[in-house]
Amino acid sequence: MTQQGDKADVMAMAMRERAEFADLLDSLPPERWDAPSLCESWSVRDVVAHVISYDELGWPRTLLRLLRAGFSPDKANAIGVAEYSRSPAELVRIMRAYERPRGLTALRGGMIALVDGMIHQQDIRRPLGLPRDIPHDRLRTALGLALQAPPIGAAKRARGLTLVATDLDWTNGSGPEVRGTGEAVLMAIAGRADAASELAGPGCRLLAQRM
Repeated sequence: MTQQGDKADVMAMAMRERAEFADLLDSLPPERWDAPSLCESWSVRDVVAHVISYDELGWPRTLLRLLRAGFSPDKANAIGVAEYSRSPAELVRIMRAYERPRGLTALRGGMIALVDGMIHQQDIRRPLGLPRDIPHDRLRTALGLALQAPPIGAAKRARGLTLVATDLDWTNGSGPEVRGTGEAVLMAIAGRADAASELAGPGCRLLAQRM
């Protein structure tokens, strides 16, 4: 049983996650790039633009974007999406070019690229009806790391709850239990109400109220 995720090569996992993300995108017909994602007001194209919108910047330009956004993460992300409104082929090219994340997404050994990338790939897959079997070591690691990433808000949503991934050897916390597949638990603590119906346990109502 693990509480904070596996001690693993997070960067290698982040690289594999990005490579598989790019493979998914290569398989999508053009019309699906304009389909809605689980991210409010963002299409598939917008989500992909967000995922790769920091890698090319370097730290000086990242700081400039944050200054323009008044250090608001949401506003900075919106700027990135607008700046990377490009063709599907170009977005996939950039993702493959930065399979090894750079700059902001490479922080903490690639933690941001792994967790953010995994959640956003599911943000695309779920509405399109394209499920996947995420490797258990990668998913287990992402679950632990998501609880350490303040921008995701997972720690606040999970506070006072016991999270149990029924298909993994992973639990976290104490209090009323929330049970489900590791993927559903990850998406729920990331605030995706789409996953709520896939969870069970006495803590589900409280978690749903926090989404």
